[in-house]
Amino acid sequence: MVSVATWNINSVRLRMPIVERFLQEEAPDVLCLQEIKCEEHLFPYDAFRAAGYEHMAVHGQKGYHGVATVSKIPLAEFSRHDWQDNGEARHVGVELTEGPAKGVVIENVYIPAGGDEPDREKNPKFGQKLDFLGRMTRWADAIDRPTLIVGDFNIAPLESDVWNHKQLLKVVSHTPIEVETLQRFKDAHGWTDIGREHILDPERYYTWWSYRNRDHTANDRGRRLDHMWASPDLAKQATGHRLREDARGWEKPSDHIPVITEFTL
Repeated sequence: MVSVATWNINSVRLRMPIVERFLQEEAPDVLCLQEIKCEEHLFPYDAFRAAGYEHMAVHGQKGYHGVATVSKIPLAEFSRHDWQDNGEARHVGVELTEGPAKGVVIENVYIPAGGDEPDREKNPKFGQKLDFLGRMTRWADAIDRPTLIVGDFNIAPLESDVWNHKQLLKVVSHTPIEVETLQRFKDAHGWTDIGREHILDPERYYTWWSYRNRDHTANDRGRRLDHMWASPDLAKQATGHRLREDARGWEKPSDHIPVITEFTL
């Protein structure tokens, strides 16, 4: 079995204590982090090595964005795509190089949030988000390897992925144009949404709650922004999928929670 986790950590250095707790409790073979918010030379390499994660691919940036993949399994950095077309650190791809998962590619991505107004004319950030997805779609059309793409997609596509479908239809992350654009990306490679293979729609499935709610459980206004999608053949080997929703209540939490998938390879 090989397990892969994804987590928008919202500053890896600030939240290293809860990352270490998660690694002790879950011990995934691979952990993909988004929004690490540090340059590569400031990444806490030693802390991850002490936890047993000796293999790392880090694409960092000062104070913003950034992604990192840490692993117990040897890996080789596979790619860095600038789908935002502005130099921001939002993607790193790795290939696992040993063991039963040898040859599997894991793409770790942090899709832009897109600002507050779902109109590319009034809000350039929203247009950048749609264009980012368009570039990803063209890339996905040519994939010919067993691939897992994970991360913060910043889109909750299904009605059951948000706390109130009608109220959020005009809120960035759940607008029809975002959902349609994400579907085109999905169709380009025939991706399988692993989460929804195991937690079936219309069951509630959230991975993010705003910091504005001090107790995220009080009104449960969540959204599913974090995803794990796989190439069709690889998806068939996914045997388990779960969330660590309790992590949202840990000390100094991220506003996102870890998502874990297990594969029999």
